[in-house]
Amino acid sequence: MIDDFLYGTAGHAGPLAEVEAAVRAAAAAEIVPRHRSLAAHEIIEKSGPHDLVTAADRLAEEHLTAALTALLPGSVVVGEEAVHADPAVYDALGGDAPVWIVDPVDGTRQFVRGEAGFCTLVALARHGEIHASWTYAPVLDEMAVAVRGRGATLNGAPIRSGAPAPGAVLEVAMSHPDYTTDDQKRALLGLRTEGIAARPCGSAGLEYLAVARGDLDATAFNWEYAWDHAAGLLLVTEAGGAQSTLSGVPYRIAGGNDLPFTAARDEATARRVLAALRSGG
Repeated sequence: MIDDFLYGTAGHAGPLAEVEAAVRAAAAAEIVPRHRSLAAHEIIEKSGPHDLVTAADRLAEEHLTAALTALLPGSVVVGEEAVHADPAVYDALGGDAPVWIVDPVDGTRQFVRGEAGFCTLVALARHGEIHASWTYAPVLDEMAVAVRGRGATLNGAPIRSGAPAPGAVLEVAMSHPDYTTDDQKRALLGLRTEGIAARPCGSAGLEYLAVARGDLDATAFNWEYAWDHAAGLLLVTEAGGAQSTLSGVPYRIAGGNDLPFTAARDEATARRVLAALRSGG
């Protein structure tokens, strides 16, 4: 069903472009006009000062929900803001219908501060498998697209993650240890070791893009919400990278993962990061 949607019987990729256009349109209508122009009442704390939602998040998700389900009748949307309003929405990730996984503004804190480091993330999945993804950074004018088994592109040009130079210090973007359980904190602190330069992450979607294009060696995240990770994990793997949870199995979009998990430029780098995480835990 999803393959027929993405390529049709003749192998054309028209729907890929239609989804890209829908993502761009939502950003142009609801996100970009509010960048550096948010009113105080348009910024709301959810669980605390580090968990924000803005009018741009909510309106862009509504825009994308209407546009994406119209492109693929019978599909459903699991969006960050919809799940915040009704956690049962997340259960659709385990259902039979094709699922659009949407993070309307990934990097909301950066967006609120007026920075460029935010993006819109969309992934299309079914039965736990991610089939396609779109990562769009409107201020940076970057659109990354990945399709299962068909590679990854950035602004239409193929990208490859490559591998770190032999002996190079690994650059790793990680979850901030302050926002973890004690076990996860110990695991993440394992990255504070010789040969690894770890730093707190920014927008997860843009960190994944940096891995996919070879500008960052790996990520290490301790939270598993699908809207933050589905698009980027497909992007990294289709660019030639690798990903794994702490127990050595791939990340599952429906949850229940052994955290933290990593996405890396290649298998060898993923193994090094996992070894450091295990040594810390």
